[in-house]
Amino acid sequence: QVQLVESGGGLVQPGGSLRLSCAASGRLRSINAMGWYRQTPWKQRELVATITSGSFTNYADSMKGRFTISGDNAKGTVYLQMNSLKPEDTAVYYCNAADYRSGYDYWGQGTQVTVSS
Repeated sequence: QVQLVESGGGLVQPGGSLRLSCAASGRLRSINAMGWYRQTPWKQRELVATITSGSFTNYADSMKGRFTISGDNAKGTVYLQMNSLKPEDTAVYYCNAADYRSGYDYWGQGTQVTVSS
């Protein structure tokens, strides 16, 4: 089992920045990738960015150039630096840890990001 705890969400003005953090505990050796997803009431949960144990990163097209993911899967940490935030980035952001061997995904409780003037 892996437990995930996010932090760093909040209210920010358009054009501003936020940094999200996620800390994992438990069976860290089972983690092959960590990442961030987001969800709004009117949209399905969508990929933001992921990072593998080999530090390979993947971003959704709309986040490229504005968001940066970093972290260390072995230590169970993942961060998301979000710059040039837009109102449409408003969502609940969820931390994810993927265990490729079992095919199981672990999720945090989510952290609210609101971009508004």
